Amino acid sequence: MKYIGIDLGGSHIACGVVDEDGEILAKAETSTLVGRPFENIVYDMGRCALTAVEKSGVPMDEISTVGIGIPGIANNATGDVIFCTNLFWTDEPLRRELQKQINKPVWIENDATVAGFAENAIGISKGCKSSVFITLGTGVGTGIIINGKPWVGFHGVASEIGHTTMVIDGEPCTCGKDGCLERYCSATALIRMGKEMCMAHPDCDVMQRIDGNLELLNAKIIIDSAKAGDSHSLMLFNRYTKYLALACNTIISFLDPEMIVLGGGVSHAGDFLLKSITEKLPHYLMFKTMPYATIKLATLGNEAGIIGSALLARDMLTK
Repeated sequence: MKYIGIDLGGSHIACGVVDEDGEILAKAETSTLVGRPFENIVYDMGRCALTAVEKSGVPMDEISTVGIGIPGIANNATGDVIFCTNLFWTDEPLRRELQKQINKPVWIENDATVAGFAENAIGISKGCKSSVFITLGTGVGTGIIINGKPWVGFHGVASEIGHTTMVIDGEPCTCGKDGCLERYCSATALIRMGKEMCMAHPDCDVMQRIDGNLELLNAKIIIDSAKAGDSHSLMLFNRYTKYLALACNTIISFLDPEMIVLGGGVSHAGDFLLKSITEKLPHYLMFKTMPYATIKLATLGNEAGIIGSALLARDMLTK
């Protein structure tokens, strides 16, 4: 049998047909165009998924399930999205609406959870009995995998480490709280801190790279400047990776997983990021002589959402 995986993001929708081994047979993409009616976005999800099926050449009767990764949380007993901030969705009947186009069983899960599931199934954490996936993008998402299965908590809202408090009375967060971890560990946080650096040091290397236009600033520019040895950028990057090391320590202290996997846009900094975090992490560990989680970079990239949602839907069907 084959499975449809849908990765629903704030900017685009990616769909694919996935086989038993987690290989994507065909893909299709379309823009999300947030702000449109819920039904319109779901219609485009269905149309995009059907395009992927058509490109794959797989007959619909060989498609057994549909999995969807969303930037939010869902109730799979009802098939409803409970909360999806970036899309402005609250209590929306995603399963029922999608089944108007694709009449197959539908499983909905958080996007970081499905990406972590994909890495555990066929990626860098394959074979690990426990792993935690952290996506470092616009926000910070987390997926916890224990014994090959996602752990989402009793009420389905676990793994939101991005909204644990890192700094009391700290930076305001989009969730309504202050000082959330994602305000210090996301790409958005790195950009915010970069702008502060540029305003304090207008002659810095980053300002030269963006010709003084702060609107052009992104995380890659800051990281590239740090890699080049710019003192201001290096200081900022080390501050940023200190926050990430603290986040890893929190996970280790609470869950003690076998592996922590870093994904998302910032992880493209590769070994430069990994080395900075792993050098700092031992300083924060409580049990300094004991083994602790290996920190690795994700390997599946943007395909993790499609693969993870498809394979998770497959496993939930047979549960």
